[in-house]
Amino acid sequence: MTRTASLRDDEVLMKTSAGTAHHAISLIDLTDLSDDRTSSGIDALCKRAAEYGTAAVCVWPEYVARCVDLLAGTDVAVATVVNFPMGNEQIGVVLDQTLTALSDGANEIDVVLPYKMFRNGDVKPTASLIEAVGDIIAPPGVLKVILETGELDNEAIRSAAELAVGLGADFIKTSTGKTDVSATLGAARIMLEVIAATDHTVGIKPSGGIRSFNDAVDYLDLAEEVMGSDWATRSTFRFGASGLLDALLAKVSNPD
Repeated sequence: MTRTASLRDDEVLMKTSAGTAHHAISLIDLTDLSDDRTSSGIDALCKRAAEYGTAAVCVWPEYVARCVDLLAGTDVAVATVVNFPMGNEQIGVVLDQTLTALSDGANEIDVVLPYKMFRNGDVKPTASLIEAVGDIIAPPGVLKVILETGELDNEAIRSAAELAVGLGADFIKTSTGKTDVSATLGAARIMLEVIAATDHTVGIKPSGGIRSFNDAVDYLDLAEEVMGSDWATRSTFRFGASGLLDALLAKVSNPD
């Protein structure tokens, strides 16, 4: 191989790495669900989301209205969490949380599936909660159902994914990020297989522990393997992450 050809190949690789990083940035739900969050931290989160064009911010419910104001005029959606993180709130409480968030302007609701109840075989009340939340999210609002896959075995992950998809989830999400095991490629593969078997559009949101460019590439490659090229767009794929943005920006600046 000539030196010129080698340099040309390196240039293509650099563009590909940077392009992949740019694409991944556009799929991030930039998240602050920390226990020590502050208003100034939320303001900084929204500023970064708007500057770099992430898909959404994901914040605690009490910050929804603030984020809506800060992100007015941008393409960044505002997501929040309900029944979070333990998935054990009473259905009335969860519906109140959802209604308040929607009233405050939330575009997207990430609801934790009552995974302990589901794991114990209590499918009907689990389904009732997810269905009730979905019923009050009018289009174009987005329902994301958090399965908490680190607390479920493979069979339960598949069953939970099938339940959520059957109840009209727009996205199924791996994790809250609050348990010992968060997103894994194995769980994501099962979820994508469920999505591939449906006759309507459903997205996936790997969340928790995704921090590096290589992590992002692994999940995007998996989505392409199962769903086909160009499937992963904002309407079908999100990363739930806080630190991933910095890693992707570094790759944009210094592709290798």
